Amino acid sequence: MDMQGNRQLAATQDQAWAALNNADILKACIPGCEKFELTQENQYNVGVALRIGPVAAKFSGTVKLMDIQPPHSYALQFEAQGGVAGFGKGESKVTLTPHAQGCELNYTVHSKVGGKIAQLGQRLIDGAAKSLAEDFFKRFEEELQKRNETQASSDSAAETTTAATEKPAPRWLWLAGAVLVGALIWSWMRS
Repeated sequence: MDMQGNRQLAATQDQAWAALNNADILKACIPGCEKFELTQENQYNVGVALRIGPVAAKFSGTVKLMDIQPPHSYALQFEAQGGVAGFGKGESKVTLTPHAQGCELNYTVHSKVGGKIAQLGQRLIDGAAKSLAEDFFKRFEEELQKRNETQASSDSAAETTTAATEKPAPRWLWLAGAVLVGALIWSWMRS
């Protein structure tokens, strides 16, 4: 099976990169994920419970990160066993490209399945894979948004604390600013 896609993320390239390399975030975002643990540098043990059509199984396997180019891209190699349900293995490439509104995440996946899962038919497998990918990215985007809001709140609190300890600006400075804004609005309305 081959799959590719892209997502526009409302996060910086660095924020998206950090999230894509955070095992807790990935565990929370991967549908059915029960385990996502670092076992050695750039290698994770993964446990996932999935249902594809009439076949439900728990899969356990490994994910290895390769060709790591922070904060731009990496490749993943994965394989998983699900007992009599079958197996899956393949590779994926993830690329982050910054732009004005955040960054774009592009991905490609090449995988093979065997066992009972392979007997379900390519259309059912492709549909399930696309649905799982959509679910992952929906959760991932929500997690990024939640973390960015938390970060913005703590940054704002830090700025408020800093501002409270600083000497306030003289009143004449506020008055001058108000006069300047009023003059700009008046000149804009006349033109």
